[in-house]
Amino acid sequence: MVSFTDTPLNWKVPLLTIEVDPSQAGTPTFPQFMLIPDYKLAAGTAPASVPVSPGNVNAAKAMFGDGSPLARAFEAAFRINKSVPIVCLPVAEPGAGVAATGTITLASAPSAAGTAYLYIAGQRVSVGISASDTTAQVATKIAAAITAVTTLPVTAAAATNVVTLTAKWKGITGNDIRVEDSVLGVNGGEVLPAGLALTYPANNVLAGGTGVPDWTAAIAALQDEAYDFVALAHTDTGSLGAWATEYGFSASGRWGWLRQTYGSVFSARRDTYANQVSWGAALNHPVISVLDVEVRSPTPIWEWAAAYTARAATAFAADPARPLQTLALTGVMPAPKGARRSKTEMNGLAQSGIAIQATNADGTPAIMREQTLYQRNSLGQPDNAYELATTLHTLAAIFRRLQQAITNRYPRHKLANDGTRFGPGQAIVTPKIIKAELIAVARIMEYDGLMESLAAFKAALIVERANDNPNRVNVLYPPDLINQLRHLAVLAQFRLQYSTLDEAAAA
Repeated sequence: MVSFTDTPLNWKVPLLTIEVDPSQAGTPTFPQFMLIPDYKLAAGTAPASVPVSPGNVNAAKAMFGDGSPLARAFEAAFRINKSVPIVCLPVAEPGAGVAATGTITLASAPSAAGTAYLYIAGQRVSVGISASDTTAQVATKIAAAITAVTTLPVTAAAATNVVTLTAKWKGITGNDIRVEDSVLGVNGGEVLPAGLALTYPANNVLAGGTGVPDWTAAIAALQDEAYDFVALAHTDTGSLGAWATEYGFSASGRWGWLRQTYGSVFSARRDTYANQVSWGAALNHPVISVLDVEVRSPTPIWEWAAAYTARAATAFAADPARPLQTLALTGVMPAPKGARRSKTEMNGLAQSGIAIQATNADGTPAIMREQTLYQRNSLGQPDNAYELATTLHTLAAIFRRLQQAITNRYPRHKLANDGTRFGPGQAIVTPKIIKAELIAVARIMEYDGLMESLAAFKAALIVERANDNPNRVNVLYPPDLINQLRHLAVLAQFRLQYSTLDEAAAA
């Protein structure tokens, strides 16, 4: 007897009734979203701790405040990602925090007219200089030029020969704002007018910013909405811990059995090689991938994180099993030549749980390895199970296809033992039927390049009815994830000439 969902058996009115059942029609489709959580300014119209989709750069500026980390991160992500919808999560600056500050000091006046090209957080500011300008006049011009560029993350005020810059928000991320000039150098047409000398803050960055976000309300506001790609610019211990828990494997995490929403976090961090290796080696977060950024890159860390996430989102949404290596991070500026990582350093960073990037010949940074912070198992022993973000997103695709297949085909079925003789069309399922379904789905996923070794999968797959619960089926599900070509090792064993014996054997 065919099992109907809605049509009653005692319906007497003729003639034809049609009940539509979509359970066999659906194909794998899973909407994916990118999330950017960061500070908004007081002038931003969007309320804090409420997810919102700006849709375009101008809307983001109005919602989060022009020059805010969130507005600038959205712009950096939107430049790369046009296909995966971007949702922003504005958070208020820490009330007890302090805004980072720094000064530009005019050490000597110009002796010739020209243009000074300043870079604030990687954004160029042009200042016209006259040969007769005093240091105080140049300082006033610099402050006015910075103020006119509303997208900058700082305010500026001049007093005699000093320009004071202040981050537009409170918090330690303001300490990542770099201040310098003539980044493109002589070949790029950038050089200070003769005689003009500028002195910048120590290490060319603002300093003194304190305070970190309180993520409690913001993360709670996400509920169980799926955000597969999170661009997190905050790498302080508290921020990483909060997001690692939210996206973790515990029962309360998105990878846990209860929520099953999946996703991962992408970030970026700037420091010296020695500090990065030490920092990464001390952590162990399987759901977080932090991209290494050289100290002298002009671009601020929130834009690096946004670009990394945006590039990962577009690539993984198209195919979650392909590696991210060689994908360009358009819009971010690399460190100058001589200040970039060597291949030896990149290898050391990857072995310390840090994702790596390198600069292409055209000057554009590109992802080299999407390493995660996972390095040890629960017993503290070295483990590589989750060392790549690709693994997580391949697993998520497999699990979602499995969820869709089971929930579409068997949402309200009865459960019987194998061998039960029930009529065709009955809404009844047995362990063997479920096993056949799992194998069929796996075969499709092998064809689609998510899994391999189907024969081994079938041999290891276990589907059995629970002994202590007649309404439950237990499954041991052993997919062999497809891997990525990351290294082609060649031993070039050359000859000056093959011997006659070799040639004879070849013939």
